Order: sequence, then structure tokens, then C-alpha cells
Amino acid sequence: MIKKISFLLFVLLVSSCSIIQPIPQPKTEFRGAWVATVVNIDWPKNGADSIEKKKKDFLEILEFYDAMNFNAIIVQVRAAGDAFYASEYAPWSRFLTSKEGTPPPNDFDYLAWMINESHERGIEFHAWLNPYRATFDLKTEILSPTHDFNLHPEWMVKYGKKYYYNPGLPEVQKRMVDVMTELVSNYDIDAVHFDDYFYPYKIKDETLKDSTTYTAYALPHQSLDDWRRSNIDSLVMKVHKSIKQTKPWVQFGISPFGVWKNNSTDPRGSDTKAGQTTYEDLYADPLTWMEQGWIDYLVPQVYWSMDLPVASHSKIVDWWSKNSKNTNLYIGNGAYKVRNNSDKAWDNIKELPNQLKLARKTSAVQGNVFFSAKSLMNDNHDVVNLLKKKFYQSPALSPISPLAPKMEDSPIQFESMGIKNESYELNFVNSEDYRYAIVYRTGKKKKDFYPIKKLLIKTTIEQGKSVIIPKENLKGKKRIAVTFIDKYGHESIPMLLHLN
Repeated sequence: MIKKISFLLFVLLVSSCSIIQPIPQPKTEFRGAWVATVVNIDWPKNGADSIEKKKKDFLEILEFYDAMNFNAIIVQVRAAGDAFYASEYAPWSRFLTSKEGTPPPNDFDYLAWMINESHERGIEFHAWLNPYRATFDLKTEILSPTHDFNLHPEWMVKYGKKYYYNPGLPEVQKRMVDVMTELVSNYDIDAVHFDDYFYPYKIKDETLKDSTTYTAYALPHQSLDDWRRSNIDSLVMKVHKSIKQTKPWVQFGISPFGVWKNNSTDPRGSDTKAGQTTYEDLYADPLTWMEQGWIDYLVPQVYWSMDLPVASHSKIVDWWSKNSKNTNLYIGNGAYKVRNNSDKAWDNIKELPNQLKLARKTSAVQGNVFFSAKSLMNDNHDVVNLLKKKFYQSPALSPISPLAPKMEDSPIQFESMGIKNESYELNFVNSEDYRYAIVYRTGKKKKDFYPIKKLLIKTTIEQGKSVIIPKENLKGKKRIAVTFIDKYGHESIPMLLHLN
């Protein structure tokens, strides 16, 4: 009897240890959330809200994900031929100011403010644009006179209950490249981001009327499908080229629909039965973009549960992990489905955690992005707590793009140290080209590499020179190692300092 009780206690002890055993925390991992602005899904809650209300609501999103140790926010700044910033090529969005074409009071620059607030928290700002959706519905009377629908009606194609830019027109491609170039030139964004809306999702018994454009511009013997794909390829290539010529450190990321092709139509496709696919229905070919080195990262929208028969999350992640190259691969997760979907797998508290667990153990996957930002903010606190406890205990640095140049030898030199307002002020020379300083706790001997568990603070470099470290963040430590993160995400060689 005593032996049986002892054995039972041993089993319980082992089981409890396995339950509380922490999951290893990677030093580098992309952790993002999409902030959808179209029809005010995530932000702002109402275009008529005051500037202060909009700022408060955005900061709530930012601070929630900052507390979750996320390092990127992907904010929709072009929803339907409009803009969330002053643009030569698009009117102010009604989703931001309540009436399309009307600027904010006193021309307040929401985008510059959002970027600055994100960077102050060590969070990357990715500007998400929908290139081809021109309208969200058929209420064209509410569009601004400066909307392309009114300026260039010949660019528009009606399909279903929306209007779209015709991707096959050279003038449309030029306009889209100009939009991206303007944005990258004028704002300190970390990336340009496209979602899955290229050619529109197919509607039964509807025909996309682009035959005249096809006849005018297709190559001899080029099929309609191949011509449409070539139009998307051309845009991706041109946007990539423009971004890198303007600011080479700005990344270009795309989040396509989760299924490239089903293996029923192509043996190279995934073991899925998706009703539409990104290659055959949206005319987008991410495999080509990766092969050509046109994108820094890819985020397939794998919004299905782990074992859904028609489109298993685990099978699709496995497929993308085996078919990605020359790019960083992140997985898009459907957080909006948690306890809110006909697929009852989402009722399980472990569905989303299990998806993150799969991503962590799949070597080709370097992070995750949640759709959408508000999904976990108001409900499902038990899921949030589990994610924070198991997966996001520690901060993580952002992955470096495989397209980034190698880091040059760091010219940074320590200059002086002072104490001001319960903070250390460390001054450095030649730190102007660096975005963040990382402070680690250390012993007497400098190391070439510090694990994330040693991190004390990630902070911006004030005026390209000073690093401000609140004493409370140091937890009594006097010996620290300081590294610097450049605009590409490279981390410099650690510098050992002893605080007074």
C-alpha cells in the first residue's frame, strides 16, 4: 500500500512538473497583430470620435500587445482607395474622419503619432495597404471628388457589390507604386504590408469584366489566368524595387490566403479542400515572389483549426514550411474565431496555444500574427493568460530579413554617464543610425551573446545619442551589457559598462 501511494505521488509530481514547465522563450520571434480600420473593425471605434478619444483607443491596443510582449503592430492605412494620412493620391478616409476627403482637425497627423508611440514602446509599425479595393460598397455618392473612382472611372471594374482597380492597366500599377513610394518617403514605417485582396474572391455567376484590358495587354498565347497572375507579380516586383530604392531597410510583407493550391488540382499543393485558392482564384503566386526575392516576409492566413478536415491548420503550416524560401515565414492566426465560430474546435482553450506550439516547433516558422487586434482584448482572458504564461513570458527581438545586408562593424563608442530624474543617462558617439538600445544584466566578463532572459530594457536612442535607463528597470544591477539595434534589426556586439 505504501509503495502504491509513493508511486501515485511520484506520478502526480511528474505530471504537475510537466504542466508548469515553461516553454523555451526564443530570443528572436515575430509577434504581430493586425489593426483593421476598414468599417472601424478595430480602430478608430468611430470616425466621428475626437482626436483624444482616438488616441486613447489606439493606446489601449498598443499597451495591451506591449504587455503581451509583442513587437509589431500592422495597421491598415489604406482600406478602399483612401488614406489615413495626407496623400497626393488618395482622399482622407471616412473611417478616420467620418467624411471622406475631410482632414483631421488642425491637420493632426495620426500616422506619424501612431508610429512614434509604437517605436517608443519598442514596437515595429507595419503600414498595411489594400492596393486594389476601390470601394467597400456601391454607395459611390459618398466618395470624395478626389477619389480615383471619380478622377479615373476608366480604372474601375465593378464586381459583386464593390468597385476594384483594374490590375491589368499600366496606369493602375503606376498609381499603386506611387502610393507606396509616397508613404515610405514621408513616414518612418518599418514595413509596407499587403493583405490577401489582389484580384477579388470569386463570386458565383459573376464575371470580372477585364477582357478588353486582356486583349490590349496580354502577351501572345498568354492565357487569361496567367496574364492576371503576371499583373500581380509585376506590382509586387515594382513595389519591392521602389521600397528598397527609397529606404532599403523598410521591409515588404504580404499575407496571402492560406491555401496556395489544393493537391487535387496540383500535386504540389496542400492536402486541403479549400473552396478558393490564392493561385487559381486570387491570381497571386507567393512562390514566385519568394523565388525572385521580392518580399521580406510572408504571412499565410491559416485561420482554420488544427485538425479541420477540409483545411487543417497543422497540414497547411507544414506545407508552407516546406515551400518557403528567401523570406521570413510567419503564420497568420484567426484569433477572432476563439469561442466565436461554428467549428467547435475553437471553443477549446488550447486551440490557439496549440497553434503557437506548432509554430514554435516548426523551424521554418519565425513568428505569428493575430487577426484582429480586438479579438483577445475584451473576452477570453483565460486564453490570453495562457498565451502570456506559456509563450510570451519574455520579450523577443524581431527577425532580420534575409534580404537585409550584413551588419557593418559598429562604430559606436561610449562617451559619458550621468544621473537624471532617477534614471541613468548614457551618452554614445556614432549611434545615429541605430533605432534601439538593448540593456542586459551581466557579470564581470563580457559575452558575445546574451539570452533574452538577461534582458533588462529595450529603449529608443534619444536624439541619436543618449540612452535613458530608469533605475527601477535595472533591479539593482550595476554591471550591464549594452547592444544597439539598427534599422535592419541587426544587433551590435555587446559593450560592457559599470554603473556608478
